[in-house]
Amino acid sequence: MRFLFSAMALATAPVLVAIALIAFRDGKIAEAHQISGAIFTTLEDGTEVNQNIFEFKEDVYLDGGPGPAAPQGAAGLDDGTYVFQVTNPNGNVLLSTDAAKCRRFTVVDGVIDSVVATGGCEHNTGLDVDHGATTVQLVPFNLTPNPGGVFKVWVTRVEDFLLGCQELGKPGSTGLDLVDCGEAQDNAHGFIPAHSKTDNFKVRKARNGVEIDVRFFYDADNDGHYDWTQEEYLIPHMKAEWTDTVGASNVRFSNPKYIYGTFAHVEAAEPGTHVFEIIGGAACNIGLVHVNNVDQGYGPQAVNVLVTSKDSGTHFIDVACIPE
Repeated sequence: MRFLFSAMALATAPVLVAIALIAFRDGKIAEAHQISGAIFTTLEDGTEVNQNIFEFKEDVYLDGGPGPAAPQGAAGLDDGTYVFQVTNPNGNVLLSTDAAKCRRFTVVDGVIDSVVATGGCEHNTGLDVDHGATTVQLVPFNLTPNPGGVFKVWVTRVEDFLLGCQELGKPGSTGLDLVDCGEAQDNAHGFIPAHSKTDNFKVRKARNGVEIDVRFFYDADNDGHYDWTQEEYLIPHMKAEWTDTVGASNVRFSNPKYIYGTFAHVEAAEPGTHVFEIIGGAACNIGLVHVNNVDQGYGPQAVNVLVTSKDSGTHFIDVACIPE
């Protein structure tokens, strides 16, 4: 890791850290970078919740790694120390109410290992029963002002958070002691979208939210359309790179355990344009791609899905995997 300051250094030498981080923010030290792997919201035991609609705020836990339905050997999160926040969907309202130092966790061997001990303000944890990773409870956070009841959780490395912290360098502040690091054109409360992972969730008993589902199917007759026959079937463990409306990204894989089908799905999608990078791989030679039954063209590509405030139900991206 090119950023050399530890949490202990932040606590013992705030002035030197502030000066160094200001230089870091001005580009005199290495730039921040994107995170591999995926994050997702689950129950305490790592169980996914249909459409990411949780009963209570206390039920929502952060999980992370290669991602549900990722193929064996898929990259997990980069090892290191991270911080998270909860906001409204577009990120302009910070909903987390405790200091950033209380919202830190560590990743070891690609999955969440533990929270960072911070004198008792660190968050509660659980255990993902599928792969033994730690899950991190997101509360405390305020209710969302979003009329659809949607929240967004963000995750970034601690050094990238400090890079984006607009309040860093103020007397007595190391950035991590703040609840809100301030907003700027290229970041939300210290979280730079291009260097963050995000996931959306809801907390209420209400109408279903908007989903976006990517379906990879074997196109037996090579006509570019899914015919729902035995010869044409949905392919699991295929990867779609999702960039949300604020410019943060995450990874989704077509999950054979998803209740409605083998889809790579995004839950509680907020209004705006979502971008999906369709890459393919050994199990899928990409042919025709459709968005809501509208042809987009052939081969690997990025496609846009526009979600409006009046939408409900599911937007579908269909990817034909053609015979070799």
